[in-house]
Amino acid sequence: MLDAYRLGGSLYVPVTHRDVLSIANGSKWPELRSVIFCTEDAVAPKALESGLANLRDCLSAMEPNPSLLRFVRVRNPEILDWLLALPGIEKLDGFVLPKFDLSNADRYLERLADSQYRCMPTLETRDVFEPARMMALRDHLLKRGYQERILALRIGGNDLLSLLGMRRPRDRTLYRTPLGHTIAQLVTLFKPYGFQLTAPVFEHIDHPEVLREELSDDIAHGLCGKTAIHPSQLPLIEASFQVAPADLEAAQRILEESERAVFKFEGSMCELATHSRWARHILKRTALDS
Repeated sequence: MLDAYRLGGSLYVPVTHRDVLSIANGSKWPELRSVIFCTEDAVAPKALESGLANLRDCLSAMEPNPSLLRFVRVRNPEILDWLLALPGIEKLDGFVLPKFDLSNADRYLERLADSQYRCMPTLETRDVFEPARMMALRDHLLKRGYQERILALRIGGNDLLSLLGMRRPRDRTLYRTPLGHTIAQLVTLFKPYGFQLTAPVFEHIDHPEVLREELSDDIAHGLCGKTAIHPSQLPLIEASFQVAPADLEAAQRILEESERAVFKFEGSMCELATHSRWARHILKRTALDS
C-alpha cells in the first residue's frame, strides 16, 4: 500500500507549465519523488482552459514511472469529475483536494470512495483555527471510512496566513508565526488517529538557511513530507527527511530488545513502552528511502 513517507519533497507545478509532460515522465528532474500538478491557486482563471487542455494532453502521453508519485490538485469537485472521465487518468496516483472541510468533504470523497486513487485533502479554511471543527471533521472522516483513501492531510500555510491578513516573514520559520500553534494543534488532533500530515511550502527560494531551520521543526512536529515550490529546494528537503544513522540504530535496538523495558543508548533513555511506535516509523521511513 502507498505510504505517505514516500512523498518526500512534493513539487508543485502549475498545469500551465510548458514542461508538464517531461516532469510527469520524470525526465526533467529524475530525482523527484512526487509531483502535484495544480489547477487551483497557481492557475489564473483566464488560463484555466488552456491549462486543463495541457493536462489532458499530458495524460494521454504520460508514461509509466513507478518511482514518481503523480497527483493533480483539483480546483473544485466539478474539475475532479472532469478529470476522472479523461483517458489516461489511471496513470495518476491521486488528487489533492483544496479548501477541504466539512462543507465539501462528502462531495469530494464520495467520488473517490470505490476508486484506486489516494487523496490528500488540504486543511486551509477558517475551520482550521477552530479545534471543535477539526475534531468534527476528523470524526466524520473516520465514521464514513474515508481514512482508507487519505494518504495524508496537507497543511495550507499560505492560505491560512492569508485568512489572518499576513504573509510569512522572510527571516523566520512558520513556527515563529501564529501558525506554529495551529500546526501543533493539527498534529495532536489528527496523528493519534492514524492520519499523516505534510508540511506547508516555504516560499522564499533564496533563504535556504531558514528553510533548513523550518525543516527541523517540521520533523520535530512529526510531519512526513514538505511541498516544494522550486526544484532547488528539493535536495535540502530530501536530505532533511533522511533518517539519521543514530536514530536508525536506536530504533533497531528498541524493537529488538526483549529483556529490558528501559535501557541507555547514546546518552538517552530508550523505553519500549513509549518509544516503540516511533521506532517502527523510523524503520518504515528508512525502508522507503532505500
